[in-house]
Amino acid sequence: MMNVLNQPSFEGPDLKAVKQRQQTVWSTGDYPAVGTTLQIVGETLAEELDLAPGERVLDVAAGNGNATLAAARRFCDVVSTDYVEAWLRAGMERAKAEGLAVAFREADAEDLPFDDATFDVVTSTFGVMFTADQEAAARSMMRVLKPGGRIGMANWTPAGFIGQVFKTIGRHMPPPAGVRSPLEWASEDRLRELFAPQAASIRVASRTFVFRYRSARDWVETWREIYGPMNKAFQAVGEDGAEALETDLVAVAETASVGGERAMIVPAEYSEIIIRKH
Repeated sequence: MMNVLNQPSFEGPDLKAVKQRQQTVWSTGDYPAVGTTLQIVGETLAEELDLAPGERVLDVAAGNGNATLAAARRFCDVVSTDYVEAWLRAGMERAKAEGLAVAFREADAEDLPFDDATFDVVTSTFGVMFTADQEAAARSMMRVLKPGGRIGMANWTPAGFIGQVFKTIGRHMPPPAGVRSPLEWASEDRLRELFAPQAASIRVASRTFVFRYRSARDWVETWREIYGPMNKAFQAVGEDGAEALETDLVAVAETASVGGERAMIVPAEYSEIIIRKH
């Protein structure tokens, strides 16, 4: 008889360790300098959610607060959360500059520190999609949402520009084995796996954000300093691999650009998602 005790283990990835590495990556650079340029996505999402004054809104993995500010401008009662304290401070400064009343709290998207059925709306723009434990994050968002409430998200797609950027980085610095791709959060099939059966409806619409830089090389030089995943990728490949990584990223941007000789102008596809809870 086979001794099963001597068989190799096929345990999944250590998601706690993955999360710790992710937090280090995202804390690197100056993400608010990138995030602020994406403000229009938060405004568009707020309109699609048809936010009403007085609704309680939770912004999950809020970064420096694009969806947070959009909801607060519509007189909602907003709590902005993230697990990177520096980003919350950036959001606080933005809210203060506009005179907006927002509560900020450091929190893990996979284990939100709020009671069940607390919020009318839960939002996330290019944030929760990067959680290590996707199922835990989805459960946590649904748990704090009131019956009949809405979840609104903006998530990058695999085929879009940012999806291609991550795939390019992955060829030079492979992601942790066994961890599901954050780009799956743009897929209606994956969203149904994550949020059913509590979801009464899931609507996914294709949207576009346009990146504008002086040139593809200017974009790479800027993002390798301020965008955590790209910054860490260049650190990981070292001096020997930096030129090849830069060449590949420039090629991705130049291929996607519609700006010709003028500038880098890249339409980047993302999924705008509205989920309504039973």
